[in-house]
Amino acid sequence: MVRNTDILELINNIKGKRVAVVGIGVNNIPLIRFLVKRGANVTAFDQKAAKDLGIIYNDLKQIGITFSLGKNYLNKLTQKIIFKSPGIPFSIPEIQNAMADGAFITSEIEVFMTLCPCAVIGVTGSDGKTTTSTIIAKMLEDAGQKVWLGGNIGKPLIDELENISPNDKVVLELSSFQLQNCRVSPRVAVVTNISPNHLDHHADMQEYVDAKKNIFLHQDEMGILVTNSDNAITNNFRGHGALRKFSRFSEVESGCYLKDGDIHFKDEMGDFVAMQVADIKIPGAHNVENFMAAIAAVADFAGLKSMKEVAQTFNGVPHRIEFVREFKAIKFYNDSIATTPSRTMAGLKAFDKKVILIAGGYDKKIPFDDFGKAACENVKHLHLLGVTADKIAAAVGDSVTITKYDNLKEATIGAAETAADGDIVLLSPACASYDMFRNFEERGNYYKMVVDELR
Repeated sequence: MVRNTDILELINNIKGKRVAVVGIGVNNIPLIRFLVKRGANVTAFDQKAAKDLGIIYNDLKQIGITFSLGKNYLNKLTQKIIFKSPGIPFSIPEIQNAMADGAFITSEIEVFMTLCPCAVIGVTGSDGKTTTSTIIAKMLEDAGQKVWLGGNIGKPLIDELENISPNDKVVLELSSFQLQNCRVSPRVAVVTNISPNHLDHHADMQEYVDAKKNIFLHQDEMGILVTNSDNAITNNFRGHGALRKFSRFSEVESGCYLKDGDIHFKDEMGDFVAMQVADIKIPGAHNVENFMAAIAAVADFAGLKSMKEVAQTFNGVPHRIEFVREFKAIKFYNDSIATTPSRTMAGLKAFDKKVILIAGGYDKKIPFDDFGKAACENVKHLHLLGVTADKIAAAVGDSVTITKYDNLKEATIGAAETAADGDIVLLSPACASYDMFRNFEERGNYYKMVVDELR
């Protein structure tokens, strides 16, 4: 992996420097401890008040940092070294002013990748990041590797640096927020797909795509880039090292492809059948793509036996077309991770019949035109809630029965009441959860609770 010398020099000389950590969230709490341990003079900035931070405030205060909190928390952002939380846009005036004033802005993930002593496999994309990252980690573990899984999934790994050895493997799920302006790329970079997403955060689609590209732009000739040949955007990506593609529809020069139910891996050594589609336990064509991406990513580190073993035993990740319960011959599935229309469209195709769909939520400014067409083909009854309910209804039109609700509990009960024996009820919102829940996990867990309480 190419190490960023500017970041390396900054960390090696951080002792006594005034630094700002903007955002006291999951990623930045271990970062603050990391910086204090190295002698930095840290000020933590967050729009929450001390009482809202609770025990986190007390814990961090005890290690000697100062705070700038509340409504105007960024007014005193004068430090020349700033560690920014991924969720805070670069476009806000205070960050723009700091950049214009010559501040060096970096992040926990950029520091971690610079200092990490072992090979890093990074995974990004609009859909499938978590599942693909998990599959990669499990394949490596089955092959006897010591694996650390983190980034946008699980816990930040910066406080594990002392425990990671050069022979280990790190797998990072990387969001566009984490990759934006990132100057370090992992040894192996996987891009599952790209479709419109997070347009409430990014200035436009091009900025979103450019953020994703940082996962491979800083690789050297030893790097490996894995891309989706079937996706119009990712098919055009080129890095500085080896290029491997995966495709369900055509043979590739190097990488993975599907032919007559067999998943092939092809490189300069030959063409091998890695597994059959029938070996993959979790349903859906999108999961076939996730496995192909994983195979191409780990081919240098794990054997075909380990790849097939994971395919046959992996039950999937919670909130990804997760079977919840069968009630009165109705099967309920939780796909709360589907925070984009494209992800929900993929989930709909995992079933061989029309489903009763619960959708809607926070508006990320993504168009629903294609989703509307897919709903007409794959949805029996559409139950809508959230800010986007009217927007989705307009895209679907009157060819599908639509019912709207004020909250998820009402929508779930309503979906159950309209279902008949043999039907499938699927929560797959096509939207983020922030209008009603803190994250998709909380939304999915609430849905499962309501389903479990059905009588």
